[in-house]
Amino acid sequence: MGAADARRAASALNRLGLGARDGDIAALGDAEAWAMRQSGQRADELDVFTGLPDSLDYLRKEAQLLQQRRALRRDGAGKPQPAQRDQDGKPVNPLARLYVQMFGAELRREARARWQIAARSDTPVAERLVRFWSNHFAVSVDKGPARLYAAPMEREAIRPHLNGRFYDMLIAVEQHPAMLRYLDQAQSVGPDSPLAERVDRRLARDRDGQPARKLGLNENLAREIMELHTLGVGAHYTQTDVTQFARALTGWSLPLPRELEQGDVRRAFKFRPFAHEPGSVSVLGKVYAQRGEDQAEAILADFAVHPATAKHLSTELARHFVSDTPPADLVDAMVRAYLGSGGDLTALYRAMLDHPATWAPQAHKIRTPQDLLYASLRAGAIDPGDTPRPWEGFLMRLGQPTFMPRSPAGYTDVAADWVAPDALWKRVQVAEAMAERVPRAGLDPHALAAGVLGTSLRGDTRTAIRRAEAPEQAVALLFASPEFQWRT
Repeated sequence: MGAADARRAASALNRLGLGARDGDIAALGDAEAWAMRQSGQRADELDVFTGLPDSLDYLRKEAQLLQQRRALRRDGAGKPQPAQRDQDGKPVNPLARLYVQMFGAELRREARARWQIAARSDTPVAERLVRFWSNHFAVSVDKGPARLYAAPMEREAIRPHLNGRFYDMLIAVEQHPAMLRYLDQAQSVGPDSPLAERVDRRLARDRDGQPARKLGLNENLAREIMELHTLGVGAHYTQTDVTQFARALTGWSLPLPRELEQGDVRRAFKFRPFAHEPGSVSVLGKVYAQRGEDQAEAILADFAVHPATAKHLSTELARHFVSDTPPADLVDAMVRAYLGSGGDLTALYRAMLDHPATWAPQAHKIRTPQDLLYASLRAGAIDPGDTPRPWEGFLMRLGQPTFMPRSPAGYTDVAADWVAPDALWKRVQVAEAMAERVPRAGLDPHALAAGVLGTSLRGDTRTAIRRAEAPEQAVALLFASPEFQWRT
């Protein structure tokens, strides 16, 4: 393999994928063809999701949890018990303990599955695409009502639509319990809907005929769809457009606990006609006269193929894979492919992979904390095991805990946000901790460095590894080296 081919292979594995394993670079062959193949296939799930509950299962179990919590409160057993203390010495809260008993094991299985895939996937480009879209449609589990649903949303709404039309992924995400709960859409009611009028009449009676405050819109989902998921900032929409779109989204909700207990519920999404605002809406100068659920879906269909959406998605994707400041001609080529294909995601990926800028020597990206751990697991052949706590602990220390961006905008993808002096020191500490977990049998740190970095391995790093006093110290130097910290 020539130097140029070796550099491309390293770029494909380390920048476009999740990180090279020892020997991957030498065995890859045609890097561009390999990446192109992966861009058109579903990410390999390695059977790690088998047996995990789907969102409807979680909704049903939540309904059971509510019943049991009501019973605890009714029996006076729902207060913290001073005589019982947790590992931190705090009084045990029976309500919180009940949640852990019902969902703790499944949440650990969800986390374990993602770490297993990151470490073992043979479709790392496709898997990186999954995680790009998961961050694009960010949901933060620090908001309690969304906690159970972030991982299922990735499984149910993103993975199946990775290579299809963006519209299909968009609909699946926006109708998912994770997004509906995270952005409070289930509480949004049309002010003139039958439900609002009925509640208004009842409240007016309760207040002796005095006017009552009407139920109203929640614009969170409408705003984030337009600003983050589709059109992007600066797409020349107005607050009126947001409000009108929010009207169209009213009625998008979830099955109620009593419906889950009594009815034949088959989806984790439910449209509620009585909460939907009647009448036409006008968004971006177009009137939508559709009724019910179809109204918002028609708007999303137009958003999905809007030129502003094409520009926004192309820029974000190129920023993630190629450069913090992607070349304009690369973005333009991706926009043309996206619009020309009617919003086909594989066409978008392939336009990026087919562009010279994607393979240029200057193309590089900082490894975010999650990237760094994925790459370390793969390079060091570390088995993530059955307990995700150590890896999640490292991510918490580095500032990128899984599914916890604390903003609908997701985690940043720009180097300046990850390379503060304190963050760099923490990276060195994590590199040392990861190196201790690398299997020692047959370990040759110098050969490992060449095997996972290829031609990007610098002379001073090679020398430092050779002079290391112990194998774990040599691997720590590899993991902490500048060329490992960057996806080049």
